Amino acid sequence: MTNKKRLTTSWGAPVGDNQNSQTAGQRGPTLIQDVHLLEKLAHFNRERVPERVVHAKGAGAHGYFEVTNDLAKYTKAAFLSKVGKRTPLFVRFSTVAGELGSADTVRDPRGFAVKFYTEEGNYDLVGNNTPVFFIRDAIKFPDFIHTQKRDPQTHLKNPTAVWDFWSLSPESLHQVTILMSDRGIPATLRHMHGFGSHTFKWVNENGKGVWVKYHFKTEQGIKNMDVGLAAKLAGEHPDYHTEDLFNAIENGDFPAWKLYVQIMPIEEADTYRWDPFDVTKVWSQKDYPLIEVGRMVLNRNPENYFAEVEQATFSPGNFVPGIEASPDKMLQGRLFAYSDAHRYRVGANHNQLPINRPKAEVNNYQRDGQMRFDNNGGKAVYYEPNSFSGPKEMPSANVTPFNVAGQAGNYNYHHDDHYTQAGDLYRLMSEEERERLAANIVNAMKPVAKEEIKLRQIRHFYKADPEYGTRVAKGLGLTVPQNV
Repeated sequence: MTNKKRLTTSWGAPVGDNQNSQTAGQRGPTLIQDVHLLEKLAHFNRERVPERVVHAKGAGAHGYFEVTNDLAKYTKAAFLSKVGKRTPLFVRFSTVAGELGSADTVRDPRGFAVKFYTEEGNYDLVGNNTPVFFIRDAIKFPDFIHTQKRDPQTHLKNPTAVWDFWSLSPESLHQVTILMSDRGIPATLRHMHGFGSHTFKWVNENGKGVWVKYHFKTEQGIKNMDVGLAAKLAGEHPDYHTEDLFNAIENGDFPAWKLYVQIMPIEEADTYRWDPFDVTKVWSQKDYPLIEVGRMVLNRNPENYFAEVEQATFSPGNFVPGIEASPDKMLQGRLFAYSDAHRYRVGANHNQLPINRPKAEVNNYQRDGQMRFDNNGGKAVYYEPNSFSGPKEMPSANVTPFNVAGQAGNYNYHHDDHYTQAGDLYRLMSEEERERLAANIVNAMKPVAKEEIKLRQIRHFYKADPEYGTRVAKGLGLTVPQNV
């Protein structure tokens, strides 16, 4: 049976010859009038969109979220409205610091981004596999990421920059301790938890709000990878995690996570022992126990990696009614930065791509821009307010009012205890886990060029727990500074 599909240009015209370019005679130079050749070459030159500045290497899958607990008293979000309700979703897992071709099994946090295609629009929960982060104010984010990238002179990763920044940013200690622990290298993407990390606000039908934190608990169990095996796989099988996720779903072994939340009454934010909006801190589960919300299942692989995984765009600013932002300074910066990165990387109309397009109807007055591939609003009215029955706002979708007070200025968080929670985490570890933690830190810090940076960081470890700092100092052949 012959193939009846005809080869065409991007504008649908049939291609007469796809093997030979047009030339001036058999040996003559190529003609610029060969528009099919020019189109092929020009498109090929543009096949790679700029990779993400962070989270460049990733894997993704489709699935669904099913509500298992009625939490309508806390949020009016429609996709969480009743037990048994299912919402389609897409998840992208990623490493943070490496480039698009980097290895999966490096020691790095993992991005854990979930796009819920709800009937009220897309809701993106853009977190990590850790409940905290290295910094707590978005103004420090470009500097932090610069330390994770390549040195501008050598074009090599620079441990001196990494530890110099961390040692001068003590709020990073909690996340550094997690990163350098066994959980710094998950065995697979299926065997790790996910977190919203930030504090968010839930609002119910009566306009009453609560603060909330998200926890995705893997049903596969936590499994981590030995550093030696991770290094071996990084060289021999750099796409190990990507392949594992694809094969598991392809074979019907669908990974799943239970979603839980911690709920804090609005008024308790002012009196809690930690600032609840500081993303370098966790809320004690003894103070705010986990409450089950639902179950996430990944059951379908992408058909095309570029179209679905690479072009997927997530923003923590993509909210739906019933879910709002908090004063978390890191979150506040991300509300702008993520969508702005997508406008640069994919284009102003990135939300029209099939992987990003909401299932809900979209009506607005945005027009034009690169890659506008729908009817661009047609002949409909293109401004608001108008007298021609164009889309109108819904006051019920407004953000709930919240109190703002004080003088404008540059402020730090109220609490500067960066050591208690890191020390508590260290003391929760077994002796073997502490040994591996210290060994991982020592190996990572050995290349640091300046001894003063090592000593500064050792002080932080020691303040978290004297044994913690002493172990690292001993491994580096140093002594704990006297002025800790």
